[in-house]
This record gives sequence, C-alpha cells and structure tokens, in this order.
Amino acid sequence: MSDNLRRVRTTETELKEKLVNLSRVTKVTKGGRTFSFSALVVVGDGNGIVGHGLGKARDVSESIAKAVDDAKKNLVKVPIIKGTVPHEQKGKFGAGRVLVKPASEGTGVIAGGAMRAVLEIAGVHNVLAKSQGSSNPHNVVKATVDALSKMRTAKEVAKSRNIEIQKVFEG
Repeated sequence: MSDNLRRVRTTETELKEKLVNLSRVTKVTKGGRTFSFSALVVVGDGNGIVGHGLGKARDVSESIAKAVDDAKKNLVKVPIIKGTVPHEQKGKFGAGRVLVKPASEGTGVIAGGAMRAVLEIAGVHNVLAKSQGSSNPHNVVKATVDALSKMRTAKEVAKSRNIEIQKVFEG
C-alpha cells in the first residue's frame, strides 16, 4: 500500500454499503463442481470516507457480509469541496485506468457502473469520470479509490510546499 493513503477509523452505524459485483464461481474437483459466490462491495459515509472489500463464500449473503467486513478495514478519506473533487486526478490498478475531474454544480455523477458506485458512496455529487483500459469491476473500483486517495486540498498542498494558500493558485 502507498504512503499517501489516509486510513480512517469510523463507527459502523453511519456507513452505507453498495454491492458492485456478485459472481458465481466454480471449482471443478474429482467429485464434481463446487459453486461459491464472490462479492465486491463499496462502503462509505457519503461525506468523504470510502472503502472497498471482497468476500467469498458458499452463500450469497455470507459472501456479502464478508465483503462488507473487508471494506470496513480499507477505508480512506477523500477531500470533497462543494460536492465535487478538488482537482483532476488519474488512478490505476492493474490494467484499469480511471480519470476523475471536478464538475460544476448541477452536473451530477457522470461515470460508468463500478466508478459510479464508489463516487456516490464517497459523497461526491458533481464529477466527470472516465474509465479507460480494463472494465473488470475489481480493477475499476481499486483504480477509482487510488485516484480519490491521491486527491489533495489547496491547504494540504500549501502546507507541503511551506507556502501560503494564495501562492498555490498563482501560475
């Protein structure tokens, strides 16, 4: 894991969860086929905290429960300014590449399936996003969380450069 991920601890009652992908997987053995389920879930509080998790089990509800528990262990903080992200950012995981751009008020969430789930759960209301490369939901979700975790506010940039906030916006 990267150093810039801002891990967060939060109470479990305020988290919302969203099932992104549920797939039936098969293991072929000498005795025949064994079916199980793999669930990809995104959790967040709708106010800048988001996480993703994967769960596998023989039962659908058990795999979703495992995925939610895993997602609660992988929470990151996302800076949200006036309902959108602070700046344009690219993220990647495996062959999955994503581009997330801020949008003006009233635009809504312009994003595809797996990205939309992550952005909505994170609490981003206006954003332009594009998924490039792999359309595998696992890679897209992880790439989106990567892009969101790289986001920095003007205050954080000014502090890291040891300058005033106004100087950040000067070209």
